[in-house]
Amino acid sequence: MAKKEILITKDGLEKLQAELIELTKVRRPDVINRIKTAKELGDLSENAEYTAAKEDQSFIEGRIQELEQTIKQVKVVSNKHTEVINIGSDITVEVDGETDQFELVGTAESDPENGKISIDSPVGQALLGHKVKDKVTVQTPEGAIIYTVITVS
Repeated sequence: MAKKEILITKDGLEKLQAELIELTKVRRPDVINRIKTAKELGDLSENAEYTAAKEDQSFIEGRIQELEQTIKQVKVVSNKHTEVINIGSDITVEVDGETDQFELVGTAESDPENGKISIDSPVGQALLGHKVKDKVTVQTPEGAIIYTVITVS
């Protein structure tokens, strides 16, 4: 079975790599020391510190595996700041008389609360390939919403 490419911006890849380094070089050694210290306290069956450290270790190891797998599958997409909306585009749109600004990113780096909208989201899918002044209709559970593209960079 072929691995699916994960589209991501250069900044997104750098953030994943930084998180992986933080987990492997800082948090993993820290949790190993916590486990060692907790073991030295004796009876592990009633040792809350040991239990918490083991749970942290499990989470950290799982996240490391997830990041390593993701990084193996990424394809960095560079938006050459064209006039056409694509992954990596910074976009300003008007919706119901109000402006909204966000960056279109790959699914792995999506963070709507911080202005990073996935290309796989309904809004991302609808905006892909459009240009300034285009009116784009996005279907939502509440009905159609019209986005007017103001800027693309």
